[in-house]
Amino acid sequence: MIELENLVKHFGEVRAVDGITLTVPRGEFFAVLGPNAAGKTTTIKMIVGLIKPTAGRARVAGFDIQTQPLEARARLSYVPDFPFLYEKLTPAEFLRFTGRLFRMDDAAIRSASEELIPRFHLESWLNKPIEGLSHGTRQRVAIASALLHAPEVFVIDEPMVGLDPQHARVVKDILKERSRQGMTVFLSTHQVSVAEEMADRIGIFHRGKIVAAGTAAELRARAGTDGALESAFLAITREAVSAEPGDPASGSSSS
Repeated sequence: MIELENLVKHFGEVRAVDGITLTVPRGEFFAVLGPNAAGKTTTIKMIVGLIKPTAGRARVAGFDIQTQPLEARARLSYVPDFPFLYEKLTPAEFLRFTGRLFRMDDAAIRSASEELIPRFHLESWLNKPIEGLSHGTRQRVAIASALLHAPEVFVIDEPMVGLDPQHARVVKDILKERSRQGMTVFLSTHQVSVAEEMADRIGIFHRGKIVAAGTAAELRARAGTDGALESAFLAITREAVSAEPGDPASGSSSS
């Protein structure tokens, strides 16, 4: 459902994404880990069509996001780490607005809202202006509205930002449930524990490349570690650093 083919993005002389090729099939929960500036968010923005690749292409549900944007976006939802909401609207109004963007009729909006509102514990906030809501409540509104049209592909960047443990659990449960029902999830996080708990496969980004991808068990085996995934993540990223040109461990001169 997500296909990346030799995806490249330059910002001036900076190569933010460096030839990523990846397939995430229908119903897979794929999480990406990596340090800051590893290329995770830039890759996400190319997947959802917010920025244009320098080279390569991204397809969502079989549609090229650059040449068939309307078809791809109709099947896609994206929640950034700090989502934009219309602050003068209430959550109820924002849900209706989002549903209409995706050409849902009133009955479908009402039915989906009646399912999602109690799941995200939004009943008490439905008719209050969004501008007065906490960051965590806004995050729940954003995720609920993104799920409203039952997207085939759901892309989310740092979903647990601002969420208390109770509502983090709610979000985890709902995303995993939808994934089991066939929704493809592409999640970026700095929290290794979230990736380990949620993902079917995990990709580790380093300097614009995917340096490892697999199940948690496969990543541990590659790193030669046991126990928490954090140890494997640190070992794999250290290995990537040591293999870079100019590093003494790579056998190249640093001059």
